[in-house]
Amino acid sequence: MRGLTRRAWFGPLVALVCVYAVFAILRPDTFARASNLVTMARQTVVVAIAAVGATLVIVHGGIDLSVGSGVALATVVIASLLKSGHGPIAASLAGIAVLGATGLLTGAIVTRLKIAPFIVTLGSMSILRGVAKGVADEQKIDVDPHGLDALLAVPEHGALPYGVWIAVAIAVFFAAVLRYTRFGRHVFAVGSNEATARLCGVEVDRVRIAVYGIAGLLAGVAGVMEFSTLTVGDPTDSIGLELEVIAAVVIGGASLSGGEGTIAGSMVGALLMTVIKTGGTHLGLPNWVQEIVTGAIILAAVAIDRARKSRAR
Repeated sequence: MRGLTRRAWFGPLVALVCVYAVFAILRPDTFARASNLVTMARQTVVVAIAAVGATLVIVHGGIDLSVGSGVALATVVIASLLKSGHGPIAASLAGIAVLGATGLLTGAIVTRLKIAPFIVTLGSMSILRGVAKGVADEQKIDVDPHGLDALLAVPEHGALPYGVWIAVAIAVFFAAVLRYTRFGRHVFAVGSNEATARLCGVEVDRVRIAVYGIAGLLAGVAGVMEFSTLTVGDPTDSIGLELEVIAAVVIGGASLSGGEGTIAGSMVGALLMTVIKTGGTHLGLPNWVQEIVTGAIILAAVAIDRARKSRAR
């Protein structure tokens, strides 16, 4: 099964290359520029980092609908602490810690109360959004970013922003965790067949809590990157981000039924969506057309996943 999973992201990679080539041919004067590549990389960072956590969640057989609200809450926490005189590192770590704690709580509720992850995270989506609005007094928090804006600012020499390299490092690290560690094997085992995993001695509840905790931490890191872009704490930000994150993971070859998925595939999925959005903008396509194309790609990815599974049986 894991070998099949590793091959699943090759198709999305081919699609990414083809879609990029089409836009580059249609708009060679703007789309194919190196500066546009840097821009697309910057625009992918938040979704990519959150998608790493979502990959773990989906591979282990769960779902998380609270990512967008969590990212918004992180920006609010960071902005609030900066405004109260805390340093950028302390504020960022606090934002990450808050989301990590909410992730652990989500995992605990799913395991202890035996409530479906869809329901738990649907409730969390509303709760976290409400908390963000309460902390921010239902308005944006304008504050000096104290250098955090440099994370996704393009360096003068035109290299990739620091945030892009952070996203790459996170992706590489968790790809190695999934593929080479005992924890990674347990994540796949739980997603493939929870009952069998229990019989084999896997601590399913611990794995589930750890997965949601890690996903929460990574949502917090994504929140830091979002704040770097916005430079304000916005409780209404990132509405619908969870759908983009889940779409990136599914497009990258993960199965919503669990047991399959790769970090590499999720990164390809995130890049593919950014390329479509950016290319559509360069072509002057309305936003609704871009949304239709993205939706069609998601449906195609799921259909291909089903067909692949049928052939594997």
